[in-house]
Amino acid sequence: MNITELNTLDSADFINCLGDIYEHSPWVAECVSQQRPFLDISQLATQMQHCVLTANPTAQMALICAHPELAGKLAISGNLTAASLSEQSAAGLNNCSAAEFAALSQLNADYQQKFGFPFIIAVRGLKRADIIAAMTQRLTHTPEQEINTALYEIGRIAQFRLNDLLTS
Repeated sequence: MNITELNTLDSADFINCLGDIYEHSPWVAECVSQQRPFLDISQLATQMQHCVLTANPTAQMALICAHPELAGKLAISGNLTAASLSEQSAAGLNNCSAAEFAALSQLNADYQQKFGFPFIIAVRGLKRADIIAAMTQRLTHTPEQEINTALYEIGRIAQFRLNDLLTS
C-alpha cells in the first residue's frame, strides 16, 4: 500500500492498518486519522510521533509499558507481536549464547527495577553486543532521561515499521 491509498481509507480501516505501528496502541493511529491527507511517509511518521509526545504522561507510560522486554518472557513463550518477533530476530536476540541471555536477563531486571518499565531500543541494524552496551549505559540515566529516550526509540521503531508497511 502507498500513502495515497492509505489516505483514501475510511477511519476504521486506517486505524486498523496502522494500529500496531505503535505497539498495542491504536490510539496513535486514531490521533492522526483526521489529519489526512499525508504527503508522504515522513509526514505521517512525524505526526504520529507528535501525538505520542503531546499525549498525557499516563498514555505515554502505557505506550512504553506495551513494549516487550528484549529476549524476555514474551519472546521465550512465543507471544511477541509479529513486528517485535521480526525485529528481535533480525538483531539476533533469538540466538543468544547462554552468557548473552544471562546478561540480557539481568539487565532487563535491573532496568525494570530502576525505571519501572521495559528497556526500549530500535534494534534494527544493531547486534546483541550493541544492545547490551546500550542497556548498560542507559542504566546510568535518570528516570526523566530514560522516559524521553524510550519515547524517542519508540518513534524510531514506528518509522521503521511504517517504511516496511508502506511504499513511497
